Amino acid sequence: MALATFGAGCFWGVEYFFKQVDGVANCVCGYMGGDNQYSSYVDVKAGITGHAEVVQVEYDPSKVSFNTLLEIFWQNHNPTTVNQQGDDIGDQYRSSIFFHDTLQQEQAQLAKQAIIDSKKWGKKPIVTEIVPIEQFHEAESYHQDYLAKNNLPSCHISF
Repeated sequence: MALATFGAGCFWGVEYFFKQVDGVANCVCGYMGGDNQYSSYVDVKAGITGHAEVVQVEYDPSKVSFNTLLEIFWQNHNPTTVNQQGDDIGDQYRSSIFFHDTLQQEQAQLAKQAIIDSKKWGKKPIVTEIVPIEQFHEAESYHQDYLAKNNLPSCHISF
């Protein structure tokens, strides 16, 4: 099994999309990229810790590649808005790929360049950060499988 960590706005929707993928064994909502102190959702949502809402994806590389996970990441959020996804505004909603090794870093950089070259977003810059993993803080239990637990449809950003 391998890990991948993505920030693409509110973690509930991000978790939902990755859980649909064959080869993904588990997704955990959490926080990364901040002051590395344990943070509560209230603190992260208030924007006082510097953490991004992220989903840590545990996957079987023999069934799904990191590149496929990158494709899902790019397809399900807007990588051109700084610290914002839809109505969610703040650095906790930033577009981020936290790489676990140099291969993930290289693949993420190539995928980002491919998105830029595709001109899918026109002249808008792709603001997704590609940074090494930091300490992962698991979100409170009520955030895990939130959409399923509350019988809600997936949240999806319209672009």
